[in-house]
Amino acid sequence: MSQSSASQFANPKIDARALLGLYDPADSTDWGPIRAAQINAGCRLALVAFAANLLGAALTILIAAPMAPLWSLIGWGALVTAVALGITFRRLSSPWRGAKSAPVQAVRNTLLEGLALGAVWSIPPLTLAAQASSADALRLWIVLSVLMTLSAVAMAALPLATLGFLALLGAAVTTMLFLIGGPVIAAAAALFTLMVMVSCYYQARGLVVIRANEIALAERDETVSLLLRDTEDHTADWLWEIDAARRIVRASPRFAYAVGHDPVTINQMPILQVLAGANWESGQFEKGLRELSDKLKRREAFRDLQLNIQVKGEHRCWEIAATPRFDDGGNFIGFRGVGSDVTEARASTERINRMARFDTLTGLPNRLMIYESLARAIEDTEKWSSRCGFMMIDLDRFKAVNDSLGHPVGDRLLGRVAQRLAQLMSDNELVGRLGGDEFAIVVRDATDSAQVEALARRVIEAISAPYDIDQNTLHIGASLGLAYGPRDGRTAETLVRSADLALYRSKDAGGGVFHAYEQQLHVQAEERRVLEMALRKALTNGELSLNYQPVVAARDGTLAGFEALLRWQHPTLGMVSPAKFIPLAEETRLIAPIGEWVLRTACAEAARWQGQTRISINVSPEQLHNPAFVGVVASALANSGLPPERLELEVTESVFMREGTCATQVLERILDLGVRLALDDFGTGYSSLGYLSRSRFSTIKIDRSFVQGASKNVPEAIAIIRAVVALAQSLGMATTAEGVETEAEHHLVEQLGCTKVQGYYFGRPLPVDEARILANRASADAAAAA
Repeated sequence: MSQSSASQFANPKIDARALLGLYDPADSTDWGPIRAAQINAGCRLALVAFAANLLGAALTILIAAPMAPLWSLIGWGALVTAVALGITFRRLSSPWRGAKSAPVQAVRNTLLEGLALGAVWSIPPLTLAAQASSADALRLWIVLSVLMTLSAVAMAALPLATLGFLALLGAAVTTMLFLIGGPVIAAAAALFTLMVMVSCYYQARGLVVIRANEIALAERDETVSLLLRDTEDHTADWLWEIDAARRIVRASPRFAYAVGHDPVTINQMPILQVLAGANWESGQFEKGLRELSDKLKRREAFRDLQLNIQVKGEHRCWEIAATPRFDDGGNFIGFRGVGSDVTEARASTERINRMARFDTLTGLPNRLMIYESLARAIEDTEKWSSRCGFMMIDLDRFKAVNDSLGHPVGDRLLGRVAQRLAQLMSDNELVGRLGGDEFAIVVRDATDSAQVEALARRVIEAISAPYDIDQNTLHIGASLGLAYGPRDGRTAETLVRSADLALYRSKDAGGGVFHAYEQQLHVQAEERRVLEMALRKALTNGELSLNYQPVVAARDGTLAGFEALLRWQHPTLGMVSPAKFIPLAEETRLIAPIGEWVLRTACAEAARWQGQTRISINVSPEQLHNPAFVGVVASALANSGLPPERLELEVTESVFMREGTCATQVLERILDLGVRLALDDFGTGYSSLGYLSRSRFSTIKIDRSFVQGASKNVPEAIAIIRAVVALAQSLGMATTAEGVETEAEHHLVEQLGCTKVQGYYFGRPLPVDEARILANRASADAAAAA
């Protein structure tokens, strides 16, 4: 160790208040073990102190026998015995006896013991001062002085208690001698008390210093043992030692083998030359060797110093530690240390770090690394008053590929997408995969927004090009959201959220485009959050209701049925449009409980209608992908008593777009119950005859957009309606034209062959009471006509 550390080690700084137990210092010294040593020393000498008190009490009683009644002396002796016995028992039963650490309160509480004992021993000199002769007072002083001296020596480990005892007893003796012998002898007693107290303090300090040094030595021995590992029991570790001239001495065979030298010839070689190898002559040292040279030059201890060296042409990573060595005269004689070959450990750490920051499927940076890079980019914008960019990319139609062709093909597709994105990146950008089919790009310098937007377009174009995988030509697209920092966010989290909102807008626009973040998007997101929270409580709070729109025969306008339409009246938001809350219910998976409520409520209402008026109910794809939905339909019919043939479920083509689901089987089981099935919005999506062949539809509903187009003499709309009608007639199905709002539109769809019509021309959606009246009237009219 160095001379300065050796000096500090030999003369540790002792705080007087901490020594006495008056407070616990918040420095680097751990006083817990020292206080435990003080208490243990007091416990070990507790019986000795008890015996000394008994002997002193006996001598005091003998001296005071001629001057005081025997009963009072016996009473005082009993009091001394009781107090001394109590203190002894308290110390021997202390919870800190034998402990390795003790709190400051444990030492502080001993003051009461010293004061109690001092108060009891102060009784004889104070009570006998009036009648004692000079000889008796001298004899009593001798006994009490011996007792004080013994206490200062034996109980010095607990200085606060001992000093309290000495102070009280010394004051009492000084008072007695002042009254009997005058101020001179009293001053001598006071000086003697002070000397005994000072001696007690320094003896206590010496004991603490010894204990502190023992603790420090134990810690230093443990540190040196861990550092040097003298047993060299680990094959990757080895000792090394150099002299004051930095030459290797007493090289261990393991160290010589590690550096590729002979254990004999390596001695006296400069250690830097051995470690530098071929770079010694050129002086091209790596950073670790330069740091090692500085440490050796300054004679500083070091540990965990990383070195990259070449051993016989092979790159190795070392970690070394050492401490300077001095002789007994304090002269520097070199270093001694230990080294480890951590090549494999570092390679393993690098692999783990890579796994933690790179996506295993695509090899791109993962979410963690993207967030770290984005945070650094934002910091740079603050530093250089520039701006960065962040793009979030979501693949369009990827789920359809994954569901239809399987996850292995989907994974290979993600790999191909990653390759295309990586080829578009420059040193200014970093692309990574966030998870699933989401990717992200960090643009470190986005000062030129035109270049950033051009990159966004190239990304969409590159991803949208066809992919040939496993003899399949796959077509997907990409939606992209763009945000700039620090304008759209001063932290990585807020900037990612801004880009996510912009991405949501791109997806909402149909995909294949990019949008930059605008403040309005945050407002819309907050509105959506509020709407979602309200929707979660709408069913429980009774805010949902059903309206019923009439469906009539195109030929004569007689009532054929009703379509149940969901309405939401919120107490503060007012009437919320179905176009807003129905998609939200599907996204948040609230459509299942809401859809079940609609089904049960509509069936119960239709059962109250007279006649055979049907009820049509829209069913979400999410409901049909759940096999338990068949039981819900059966339960609704059974509980309401509605005949199955009076219930018609309307589904859209999107039900059949998800491969590998049970929707078709669920529909077949529902049809087996006797329920009718209608294909809604036919012609607006991926219209295919295959959908009509998969299930036994009873009705095809023609979207209102075609009805409006036909009324404006759009040839394509008229041709589509004719084709759908002809198709339905050939398959034995009815056709319902939606959105008929004028008499001209009614006559047109009737002429085109539609069997049923629905729209404002025949009736707006009606409240339940009005719908019930209309249904019962239509039933009565039909009965009268029959």
